Amino acid sequence: MLLQLSTTHYPATDLGFLLAKNPARAQEFNLSFGTARIFYPESSDENCTCALMLDVDPVALVRGKNSGEGLLSQYVNDRPYAATSFLSVAIAQVLRSAMSGVCKEKPELAQTAIPLLAQVEGVPATPQFLERLFGPLGYEVEATAVGKRHSRLVLRATTKLSDLLSHLYVLIPVLDDNKHYYIGEDEVEKLLRRGTGWLEQHPERELIVARYLKKQKRLIRVALERLAPIEEGDETSDAAKDEEEQRAERPLSLHEIRLNTVARVLKEAGARRVLDLGCGEGRLMRELLKEGQFELVRGIDASHRALEAASDKLRLERMSERQKERVELLFGVLTYRDERYSGFDAAALVEVIEHLDMARLPALERVVWEFARPGMVVVTTPNREYNSVWESLPADSMRHRDHRFEWTRAEFEAWATGVADKFNYSVETSPLGPEHETLGAPSQMAVFRRNAI
Repeated sequence: MLLQLSTTHYPATDLGFLLAKNPARAQEFNLSFGTARIFYPESSDENCTCALMLDVDPVALVRGKNSGEGLLSQYVNDRPYAATSFLSVAIAQVLRSAMSGVCKEKPELAQTAIPLLAQVEGVPATPQFLERLFGPLGYEVEATAVGKRHSRLVLRATTKLSDLLSHLYVLIPVLDDNKHYYIGEDEVEKLLRRGTGWLEQHPERELIVARYLKKQKRLIRVALERLAPIEEGDETSDAAKDEEEQRAERPLSLHEIRLNTVARVLKEAGARRVLDLGCGEGRLMRELLKEGQFELVRGIDASHRALEAASDKLRLERMSERQKERVELLFGVLTYRDERYSGFDAAALVEVIEHLDMARLPALERVVWEFARPGMVVVTTPNREYNSVWESLPADSMRHRDHRFEWTRAEFEAWATGVADKFNYSVETSPLGPEHETLGAPSQMAVFRRNAI
């Protein structure tokens, strides 16, 4: 079994610090089922690759077993060669600190999203199945069939190394569907711990849980029940975010300024089919539906509670059938690729991106600008510099407790330009709201327009 991890983050040799494995020497680790070896095929400031090679001892696997299977099948199988649950165990034991996000020498780097590539040989799954599992996590998936039952898997993403290793740790046994060790209550704890922050919203959540726990119904039920409250908690936070932000911004009626400005930009662009990503309670949708120009306004949100509130405030039940045809409210996660996001003239993300962890932004970027690819994308987000103007806002605090970040004007400009260049869009940024002579406006907007190919 072979797993290779590479980065081009300068200096790339920092990968050795992240993995706590010196690129200058090979290392060997004895495991209960074989031997794991760590070495670096390439180590330079520009590119660094670490290889984890696992030699499984087939004799050790069956020693002391009284299996009902034929003796020959215990010795002659793909277990020593395919990427199976043995590789997952090796990752946990040999790369434990890296998977936990711990790096004594460079702790800040362990929490930074960097360009990473992972290559796994002999994965027992089809390319299509690999895309289903890894694609929603924001990876660029390159899978090549090798024979009838296996594939070579290459994953590319800008993400934290700990996240990449956690994804591999959980999903490799799911691909294998034949874990080599006993499954008990502790496996539920491991799954939930390593799945925190992504498993609860993965579109294949039930399948992942079932295969990871070897289809043991009681354990599956426990795991899914414990995942559910996480989703409910997120809903409460999403439903409350507008009210809390508006309290800080109320003297300027900034929320109305945002909505009116975004609606005007979409109207002037001639958009007819609009995607409201992170629609919340449907305030932008309500503005757009006042204009007959908009033939379809589809709202997407990861909060069922917010979608219910949007339905109430839009008064969907009282709409005529013709009016209802112009409106759709759908549950969706913005960091997961979804065909329902395609085919729109424009998309809007009004005060949405700051609620995502920075490490998840690349996944959102790919979903919106690479896969959905609307003709126009309008993004608004707070201007952090302006926060000091509000006396009601404590110093060095953000406008909402759920904000993961707030950008200065320069930071927003740099991000927007990078996204436009990467995905072949042009972009213009502008202030939103009354401008302070030195601190700018309280909010900021970027309008992306898709370039002709």
